[in-house]
Amino acid sequence: MSPYTASRRSFLTGALAAAAGVALGASPARAAASRATGTQDWMSAIADATPLRRLTIPGTHNSGARYGGPWTECQNTTVAEQLDSGIRFLDVRCRITGDAFAIHHGASYQNLMFGDVLVACRDFLAAHPSETVLMRVKQEYSQESDAAFRRIFDIYLDGKGWRPLLRLDPTLPDLGGARGKVVLLADNGGLPGVRYADPAVFDIQDDYMAEPFGKYPKIEAQFRKAAQQPGKLFMNYVSTAALMPPRWNSDRLNPQVHSFLDGAQASGWTGLGIVPLDYPATRSGLVESLIRHNPAA
Repeated sequence: MSPYTASRRSFLTGALAAAAGVALGASPARAAASRATGTQDWMSAIADATPLRRLTIPGTHNSGARYGGPWTECQNTTVAEQLDSGIRFLDVRCRITGDAFAIHHGASYQNLMFGDVLVACRDFLAAHPSETVLMRVKQEYSQESDAAFRRIFDIYLDGKGWRPLLRLDPTLPDLGGARGKVVLLADNGGLPGVRYADPAVFDIQDDYMAEPFGKYPKIEAQFRKAAQQPGKLFMNYVSTAALMPPRWNSDRLNPQVHSFLDGAQASGWTGLGIVPLDYPATRSGLVESLIRHNPAA
């Protein structure tokens, strides 16, 4: 029997209680507390044998981008806060600086190092071992060779002791094989791990230059494709730039996505893949809506 059977039952009981509390007019503070607990351990309600490609995984785009002004900032919460809120995909952009990786969005240093991101993941997974984090790692604002990028990555693995946290296998595991680990999605030719954007594994919608009016139909179409044509790990970027501030775009797109997820058309859909968002924390209930589109244990 899976060690998570009891926690799944507890999670589902708590989720039902939270829903009943909201329906019966429980205090907002109590309802919020119930939701917070659920977002920290939501994977505990899903069977070990479930392939990662059959999950719906809330994520953040440019996860560390909190500084640099309105054209650069994509998030208003820390990595640790994102994980607590239910986010399970991180998009991590690394600039080579000396023998380390600094987190950048373009030219803007984000007052964050790769080690800080790993610490946040380690601490979260130690407290919530039922969970996993999928992490895309790519080079940003430096153009060093794949070999140079790998040399520094290996310093983190072995020189700084991070190897036990990371799952570096080239194939996607099921959820049981990923729990407690950061699954590396390698967006650099020198890295180990699952090869990000491999067409045999991924189906990606990331039209980052579409303005919101043109972007939203692509998001909805990718949700529909994931639900109706399962098999690959779908990625559906809600984020977009379109030569406009990310916050402005997210304020238009996030409510539309939230309404669609909670609407009749998407009712019962599961396995919608990874959904990277800008500013998910500004839309209350959006991450929870994505979590609800997961298979029951």
